[in-house]
Amino acid sequence: MEVLLLGTGAADGWPSPFCRCGSCVDAAGRREIRGQTAALVDDVLMLDCGPEAPRAAVRFGRTLAEVRHILLTHAHPDHLGPQALLFRSWVEAGHVVDVIGPADALDVCRPWAGPDDPVRFVPVEAGDELPVGEYTVRVLAAQHRVFRDGDAVLYDVAGPDGSRILWACDTGPLPPAWFDTVRGAAFDAVFLEETFGDRSELSPGHLGLPEFAETVEALRGCGAVVDSTDVVAVHLGHHNPPIAQLRERVRNCGARLGTDGEVLRVGAGSRASRTLVLGGVRSGKSRHAEELSAAYGSVVYVATGGVREGDDEWAHRVALHRERRPGTWSTIETVDVAEILREATEPLLIDCLGTWLTARLDVHDVWNGGDVAAVDADIDELLDAWKACRVPVVAVSNEVGSGVVPATASGRLFRDLLGRLNASVASVSDSVTLVVAGIPMPLR
Repeated sequence: MEVLLLGTGAADGWPSPFCRCGSCVDAAGRREIRGQTAALVDDVLMLDCGPEAPRAAVRFGRTLAEVRHILLTHAHPDHLGPQALLFRSWVEAGHVVDVIGPADALDVCRPWAGPDDPVRFVPVEAGDELPVGEYTVRVLAAQHRVFRDGDAVLYDVAGPDGSRILWACDTGPLPPAWFDTVRGAAFDAVFLEETFGDRSELSPGHLGLPEFAETVEALRGCGAVVDSTDVVAVHLGHHNPPIAQLRERVRNCGARLGTDGEVLRVGAGSRASRTLVLGGVRSGKSRHAEELSAAYGSVVYVATGGVREGDDEWAHRVALHRERRPGTWSTIETVDVAEILREATEPLLIDCLGTWLTARLDVHDVWNGGDVAAVDADIDELLDAWKACRVPVVAVSNEVGSGVVPATASGRLFRDLLGRLNASVASVSDSVTLVVAGIPMPLR
């Protein structure tokens, strides 16, 4: 299954548009803007559909034209924007869409669908199991309510490829007996809400950080979460600590923060996400890449700069980078990045493609009239390995196209080759970010 996170924020998103708290100021400064939590699976199935979700899909380069099924967890307005059914009726879709959810949520939708609209309402309740197109969906109880007990649910979704995910948003702390319903599930991915940070007292219908940790531990204890499960925190709100602190605390729970626009490919044979981070010198691109990779407990840092004997300034730079990395990370110094990508079994952070390209130019003696075609072949090999990589990978590269034209032929050659390399890697990446003056700006 492919899962596109259309949003990962709480009802009022994060940062809240009406708030000046430190958490909101931090999120805004980082440009980590989270909309209401929803997801799109394989372009045909939606998990919740709040008012922001349709526009988010378009913003992330997707269409909802092929959506056949909408799974609604409950009728709170950040999870259910029924006006989407009206907008859909204005376009000839050519197929019926199943709107599946608790009866009360469907009742909110019915006035927005005309009697002849191609919409089928399918009421469900906890304990149901049903085929939904090519998917098998189990309906699970949630500790959450809108109008009455039982009018909010969670979903266990199994795909046609055997992959399996848990959509657990919204819910408060789940009773011990609930975990028997997912015992041994070994989900490929779990999307679990974490709304209130250290303010758990604000509502019994949501999780704060302590309850989030307890839930992940209970899921692990019953075999629903295993070592290979990607546990993703969603429904994140501004009662949480600033993002860097939250990222570390969630990582200590064996989970990571979800990001709006993130694409996950789950299940046997699925490749993992690929992220390219671009930026100028001292732009903060490496630090941003490290923050993205910090979601994973164990990361292999691929340093492509190598060792420069007798260069104290370079050694100082390397030492500063090492000090920033968590103790659980390992480091490989190599220019054979393609081999690392092909054989990796743990998440990778490659820093950076500019120094890798320099090394390939050196190997083929291009500066002295060597074979540029051999460098092109190396780039093709790198791209093939990048596309086939089976673990999450983040690569850093220099953005050199915005400066003055280099005065030398060798400088112009390097600029042109790196520009083509960056464009080629970006074209086969799931997400691309440009860091300017320490501010990450998502390009894809």
